[in-house]
Amino acid sequence: MNSRPSFAVFVKPWKHLSIPEVGAHVKRLGFDLIELPVRPGFACQPETIERDLPQAVRMLADLGVRVLNVTVALSLDDERLYAASAEAGIRMNRVIFGRNGLPYWEAEARARRQLDAALPFCERYGFQIGIQHHYGNSVPVNSMGLYNLVKDYNPRHVGAIWDPAHNALQGEDPDSGLDMVRSHLCVINLKNAYWRRTSGPEAEVAEWQVYWTSGRQGRASWPAVATKVKAMGYTGPICFSAEYSAEHEVDRLIAEDLAFARVILG
Repeated sequence: MNSRPSFAVFVKPWKHLSIPEVGAHVKRLGFDLIELPVRPGFACQPETIERDLPQAVRMLADLGVRVLNVTVALSLDDERLYAASAEAGIRMNRVIFGRNGLPYWEAEARARRQLDAALPFCERYGFQIGIQHHYGNSVPVNSMGLYNLVKDYNPRHVGAIWDPAHNALQGEDPDSGLDMVRSHLCVINLKNAYWRRTSGPEAEVAEWQVYWTSGRQGRASWPAVATKVKAMGYTGPICFSAEYSAEHEVDRLIAEDLAFARVILG
């Protein structure tokens, strides 16, 4: 058993690259484990997932890169998601539920219906839906909401993906947030952000915007996350989201963040 978490990276920033190019690029950055999007405009397309996903996994394996999980733009009651993932040896799909204009509790009930529709496929294919919380117009928006959504499900089939940046943007601390979702925790996302004031002091009402930044500079304390991770004995995967407002600096910033994480989690 690994004594510390494994590091993966979400390859969304490099959507213009082919699968072999993605594999070679992340290896240069220091990763051999990825989260793979299956979305329109990416190398793996949802409508051809049964062909594209197993093929992509084989290509990546030839380069020494494994796929931790996928994030697929198909409804959770579409069996192609599960069949293609099973053929490719992938056991988890990350999802974020939008509210789509609904009041919060109605949106949560809608998310539960989608999860309920997924359960027969999860049981049949030995699969897990990993749910990430997200600030703003999503459900759940924070750690408590994430726990409330997943608590009644078997964690083998419905897991919690905890994100310190979204946690901090919603005003929660990492110690409490990780405690809340511990029973279903399957992945920790790693990125950072802060609320940046975009209006001057003369504005009638202050305006704020999220700025995605490096691990050292955001509202979430990565050292505090590392301390809690060690105290919990968590040795599961940690996935870097590679999300930065300075998109042109993604390669430099993700390499720096990986080095920082290795120091604090080592």
